[in-house]
Amino acid sequence: MLRRARELAMRALFAHTQGGVELEEALRHALEEMGGDEEAYGEALDEEGVVFARRLLAGYKAHQEEVDRVLRDTVEGWDFAQMSKTDLTVLRLATYEMLYEPTPFAPLIEVAVKIANRYGGEHSGAFVNGVLGRLYRRIQEGEVSTVPKEG
Repeated sequence: MLRRARELAMRALFAHTQGGVELEEALRHALEEMGGDEEAYGEALDEEGVVFARRLLAGYKAHQEEVDRVLRDTVEGWDFAQMSKTDLTVLRLATYEMLYEPTPFAPLIEVAVKIANRYGGEHSGAFVNGVLGRLYRRIQEGEVSTVPKEG
């Protein structure tokens, strides 16, 4: 369920940042598009999933400057303008979640990589994995602080 919620949030944020669509409208549209795609994961997106996706989007918007700063400091050799917009969107949401949500790191990174593989290019999953792995190391070394994690 949370994977689909993260995918919903990614699709909405992508439409918002790339298409200039209001965030709530982008979320509504992405939800409608995903409604017929249940067989992709074998599970429907329930109200709890929609609430979680909304929380990720609102959280990213509230902390956008900090998330983007941490992401810029973590990505080596890439400018946001050079990145695939899909990869950047996945990275923004995953970075927000790593910093501000109690989600354990391993499943969060795994899902981000799967979403990048599904929507990005041939090397998107590896790129997202590398960036998030570097961010994880920065967190472990105390260079970047996060909220306490579950489990």
